[in-house]
Amino acid sequence: MAKDTEKLIRQLSLISFLMAERRPVTALEIKREVEGYSGMNDDAFARRFYADRAELESLGIELKVEKPAEGYYEAENYTLPPENFYLPAIEFTGSELAALRTALSLLDGQFAYAEPLRLALQQLSWGKPSPLDSPGQRAVTLFGHAGAGGRELSQRLSKIETAIFRRKTIVFDYYTMGRDAEEHRKVDPYHLLFKRGQFYLVGYSHERDDIRVFRLSRIRGKVGYSTKAEHDFPPPKDFDARAYSERELWQLGEPVGTARIWIPRNLEWWVEKTWGRAGRMLPASEVSGAPDDGAVFETEYADARAVVSWVLGNLAERARIVGPPELVEEMNERLSLVVERHRGELELAPARRRKPEPVPDADSNGKREAPIRPERFARLVTLAGILIEAARTGERLVTDEVRESLQVSEAELREDIDLLNVVNFGGGSYVLYAEVQGDRIEVDPEPYGDNFAKPARLLPLEAKALIAAIDYLGDHLPEGSLESARQKIVDALGTDPAEGGLQMASPGGDDSEVAAVVNRAIVRHRLLELDYYKPNEDEFSKRRVEPYKLFNTNEGWYVHCFDPSRQEPRSFKLDRIRAARLLDEEFEPRPGIEPDPTDWPTTGHPHDSRVARIWVAPERARWEREDKRVVAELSDGAVIVEQPYKGEEWLVRRVLEGAGDAVVIEPEDARAAVLQAAESLAGAVTR
Repeated sequence: MAKDTEKLIRQLSLISFLMAERRPVTALEIKREVEGYSGMNDDAFARRFYADRAELESLGIELKVEKPAEGYYEAENYTLPPENFYLPAIEFTGSELAALRTALSLLDGQFAYAEPLRLALQQLSWGKPSPLDSPGQRAVTLFGHAGAGGRELSQRLSKIETAIFRRKTIVFDYYTMGRDAEEHRKVDPYHLLFKRGQFYLVGYSHERDDIRVFRLSRIRGKVGYSTKAEHDFPPPKDFDARAYSERELWQLGEPVGTARIWIPRNLEWWVEKTWGRAGRMLPASEVSGAPDDGAVFETEYADARAVVSWVLGNLAERARIVGPPELVEEMNERLSLVVERHRGELELAPARRRKPEPVPDADSNGKREAPIRPERFARLVTLAGILIEAARTGERLVTDEVRESLQVSEAELREDIDLLNVVNFGGGSYVLYAEVQGDRIEVDPEPYGDNFAKPARLLPLEAKALIAAIDYLGDHLPEGSLESARQKIVDALGTDPAEGGLQMASPGGDDSEVAAVVNRAIVRHRLLELDYYKPNEDEFSKRRVEPYKLFNTNEGWYVHCFDPSRQEPRSFKLDRIRAARLLDEEFEPRPGIEPDPTDWPTTGHPHDSRVARIWVAPERARWEREDKRVVAELSDGAVIVEQPYKGEEWLVRRVLEGAGDAVVIEPEDARAAVLQAAESLAGAVTR
């Protein structure tokens, strides 16, 4: 029998024994009565029992220990209070369960925590219709996935999750992008953050004697524990995870100054809504050097280049850096570099032979390989409850339905049932007996124990998966009710998992009010009137549209509509909608108005896009390798990447965002457009 199977039998039998006895029991009684311990000598039992207690605690199941005034562990008494194992009852409304069901349906297979989420929802819906049935008509589609990025990254997430809960120091090798070096790291993990399509670890770096942020995709090799101790560090004091989720790219690191950016009046709402968490708005009259009409956005920064990149890529000629002087100088130098490198012909270093690309893991893009595999312990407890409930009601379980609900193969299901058949609560009394017989699962109609006949507490991983799913979707479901369901779950758990290890930071600003109006219009088939900001033209337009579906990308949320005035489908980014009004006029839904999953929401470029070849300077090349398709590497360390685009204005902004380190090689008209925009900006900022 495998060691992990032996351990699971011991732990489940220990829980069953303590719950059945309902009184304090000694270690000697446990050694004598509980399956898996009786054949051990005293030293082996002491080690195994201590390890099992610690592991159950890490799963959120804590034994109560009554220690004698003096003496050995044999004299300690142990109990498992029911509240330490069973989940408090949560009374969800029909709309709350519908919203949770939709959340699972949307995220299944596209979320790093999809399988723990599935088990958590089974626990929460105990005794009610299964939440696992997919809703028929969806008004929401996900294109930006909170996936784990392959099996290796999933394993890292699982290890770090456990380390955060158990307060275990971890060690790993890390590729430091700024120094272009792979270095060893020893970290006390505090929090996981998902932001803009990537997972990040926030923790105390022993090498830096300070809190640092690590991108999980840059961890090399395995993550290990630094010691064998039960805990390595105390809970961090005054640690605020929200401060990290609200940081922008220019704020990653130690602050070196405060940027002041003048914002014209018609853009104040957009900057405040989209980036307001990273700074504050001041009246322009209070800031020297700023035009009187408008406001000044103040934001701390750790990287001057990143501030300039943000302004050039998002605000361009509509805003201006007015302080401090060194940041103004950085802006001028960067713009001069863009102009210089787009005039005439760019001299390129010779190409160097590229190393063969590594063959990707065949499983890395599979639908079922991205999510973290759930703790098998949780699956077994859930299965035990399903089997006992079937025995009580006389229900004949269909093998394929159980397999589908737990997402296991038939071999895994048989193995799980075989294991549960030997779990006992002492004295040879077993919890249940079941067999797979063809397409049915037969369960003894008189189960021997009822300790798993009620839902168990959610494991920390399950609780985090549940809250992460709710936070990832936010207020974007037509059913609503996710926020009220979230509060009920937090009240039942006694803690908010988002404050204890995992936070899903939504891209863009707060669009909840707009989303609520859009959802009502979608459900009721009512026309919407939008005040929509068009960055390319720096103006607002009023649109009367038929709304069909909300969808997300890693850049934010959109509403997909049909625009009757243009007789074509259009998508509008929610954080650019200044106001949305529900009109009285209804519309008859048109067939086939769906965002194309093969188009830009997932691929990043439209079907009819052009392709620009862009040179990237050596000092920025390694960043581009992470996210872009490199088509040539040059001998001086520069790279050439391909960038699909449809609108020339969009490409210009992306190249300006490169702050002089990105140069269009071809096509020539795009190169000329960047030069014209940069010259115009350079003239504006020097006036």
